[in-house]
Amino acid sequence: MIIAEEIEVLRPDLPRGRFRSVLFDFDGTLSLIREGWPQVMIPMMVEVLAQTGTTQSKAELAAGVEEFVMRLNGRQTIYQMMQLAEEVSRRGGTPLEPLAYKHRYHDLLMERIHGRLADLERGTATPADWTVPGSHALLEGLKRRGLKLYLASGTDLKYVQREAELLRLTPFFGEHIYGALDDYRSFSKQMIIEHILREEKLEGAELLGFGDGFVEIEEVRRAGGVAVAVATDEVKRHGVNAWKRDRLVRAGADVVIPDYRCAETLVDWLFVET
Repeated sequence: MIIAEEIEVLRPDLPRGRFRSVLFDFDGTLSLIREGWPQVMIPMMVEVLAQTGTTQSKAELAAGVEEFVMRLNGRQTIYQMMQLAEEVSRRGGTPLEPLAYKHRYHDLLMERIHGRLADLERGTATPADWTVPGSHALLEGLKRRGLKLYLASGTDLKYVQREAELLRLTPFFGEHIYGALDDYRSFSKQMIIEHILREEKLEGAELLGFGDGFVEIEEVRRAGGVAVAVATDEVKRHGVNAWKRDRLVRAGADVVIPDYRCAETLVDWLFVET
């Protein structure tokens, strides 16, 4: 079902019009500061696995790494590193602690995105340069409707807070910004969703979620909410990334959009009660 050229509805009978709270993922859903992170994480992991002496080619390793990295996308980064440690052991190697791999990855990622952060801090780049197109307008529209907005990211909380501030997103969420913690068992998107439902006394159909990762789509649907998959082409900043779309559909997405240029049409449709 297509309600507009850029809005693909996969569950036409989804519950509409009752939403009271909205959960957003951060990287790839609102922020594009970390665009290209898989091109940092996957090669790093391939190099680690190649050093075990495995007989697998780097192409074979890359295919396997990509599968679990993207399957775990949306969970805290440490889970991807825990999986890497398991893969090292499986190939006869002696893994480092997952936290050591996480630090190595973060150092490499910072090399890639340092200039973006610096440009935002100096004002030589604007928040619109590094957010999914239409993000601010969508958030403003949801706030006008009286919805409470929550942000939950698998990235470490201190980085989410800093980057949300640089992108001028903090005012939309206030104190409801959540991210990965040193004690990884103390945070998950499932826990945040359970917290929202409990604190706001919501039924599942009163929760709306936006995300570009497998985990948040799956968890919003599991809670009985409506999951909007944001399948942005993060490089071109226009159109759907077909690979991302297909993964999010498999995760259970109700609606697929490329970005938020279509936000007004989408929100108008979502808030017609059925």
